[in-house]
This record gives sequence, structure tokens and C-alpha cells, in this order.
Amino acid sequence: MDSKAEVLLNGKNLVFLATTMPDGSPQVTPVWGDFEDSHIRINTAEGRLKHKNILRDPRVAISVVDSKNPLDMTSIRGKVVEIIPDYEYKHADFLTKQYMGKEKYPFKRPGEKRIILKIEPEKIFVLPHLPMNEE
Repeated sequence: MDSKAEVLLNGKNLVFLATTMPDGSPQVTPVWGDFEDSHIRINTAEGRLKHKNILRDPRVAISVVDSKNPLDMTSIRGKVVEIIPDYEYKHADFLTKQYMGKEKYPFKRPGEKRIILKIEPEKIFVLPHLPMNEE
């Protein structure tokens, strides 16, 4: 993995996750994610549309844009190689700290079961660093 892509994935930057609908059309969702042990990890809830799409077709694409400089970005194609239960919200809490600076995931819903989508990157495109114009 390119080090710039790792920095983007482990920063306070939304990850746009694309999955494939049953009819072949794309479906994109902004999500929280991080990078660990050569894999991208996305946290979501069981039964959501992206989860259903991945159960049928594990191929995904993601795009991450630096929240401070939209000219810094990466796009990655890969596949979900594992779906890991996060029923105790450990990963959700970790990402809450990363994105919101809070200790506990604040959006729990009754009966919701969190999961981690473990993505193996296959094709990585990183835009070279381009500074934003200062005016």
C-alpha cells in the first residue's frame, strides 16, 4: 500500500465505498474507515444495502479525499475478504475517536449489529501531492 493512501485512510477523511447492485449498477456510500495489517477496514451495520451487495459480490472500490486538501486523494479497487463481527463496538468506538474525538460511538440503534468489512486492496491509484492555491 502506498504510504499516502495509508495516511488518507487513517486520517479524519470520509471513505466513499462503491458496491454493485443486483442489476449491475453502482451504489456509493460515505463511510468511516481505516487501514491496518495490509487491509482497509470499513465499519457498517449488518443488513445495510452495502452489506447485502457485498455478500453477493465482494468486489468494491473506494475513494478517499483529504478533508483539508481535496487535491490529495486515492482510489482503490479490491475485494472484501472477511466480514468480522463488531458487536461490542470496539472498532466503531476506535473510528469514533478518529473522526469525532469522542470515546464511544454515539449513533447506536436498538438491535443494530456492527460489522467490519475487511478489504484487500488490489489496484491503487494515488494522485501526486498537489498543493491548493493560496490566494
